[in-house]
Amino acid sequence: MFNLTPTVRVLLFINIGMFLLQTQLPNETNMLALFPVGSTFFKPWQFVTYMFLHGGWGHILANMFGLISFGPLLEQRWGGNRFLTFWMICGIGAGVLYSGVRYYELNRMQQDIELFRQQPTAINLQDFVEHSLPDYKKAYEPVVRQLHATPNDPQLVQGTLASMGDMYSTSLNSPMLGASGALFGLLFAFAYLFPNTELMLLFFPFPIKAKYFVGLYALYELYNGVHRTPGDNVAHFAHLGGLLIGFIVLKFWERGRSRFY
Repeated sequence: MFNLTPTVRVLLFINIGMFLLQTQLPNETNMLALFPVGSTFFKPWQFVTYMFLHGGWGHILANMFGLISFGPLLEQRWGGNRFLTFWMICGIGAGVLYSGVRYYELNRMQQDIELFRQQPTAINLQDFVEHSLPDYKKAYEPVVRQLHATPNDPQLVQGTLASMGDMYSTSLNSPMLGASGALFGLLFAFAYLFPNTELMLLFFPFPIKAKYFVGLYALYELYNGVHRTPGDNVAHFAHLGGLLIGFIVLKFWERGRSRFY
């Protein structure tokens, strides 16, 4: 069914091998996931290694299906070396851009905690939850109401500060992993080079051209990245980062050339 090219095959085997290693040695491989900058677990090599780890069978199957579906045709056009270079640049670039977004989010969380420490009001607590912990909005509602009713309760204030600190520590030490950033760069490249190729997808009842599919997917990721919903642990901005890096690399490669493959 799939005509696997050499580099695609190697990437497929490496990802599957690393995933199987994860299942056997989860603690030892955890250091390869990408932790936020500022975490004691962050290491520079994680910008590379994170893309070879995955969070579960569904995660790796989806990414590898995308790799073997769109990768071979691109490798045939570019050759193995250029295809691997593109994959790695998109993956690393997505990790860097996502880390920048996470750094901003964590810095804002820290500022909100410090503001609450100085002014422990229900409004400041609500702002903290809405900015940084939308998943826990309902869980914090009783605390917000109680703080509004008894703003001078020292035990309530200290307990709330401790809870906020725990949430910050959890966020700071929660890593990202997966090849999705590199894959989204691949999707963009496919749509860029083969824009009118019609794709038959499981969740579309009719064929859709590659350029429309990737455009709609990008808008979907942007919306979900801005409007986070409870329980959503997908790194949407890493996906968008892969798309952006893919665009930049392709424009750089084709600069001054009529063909860049």
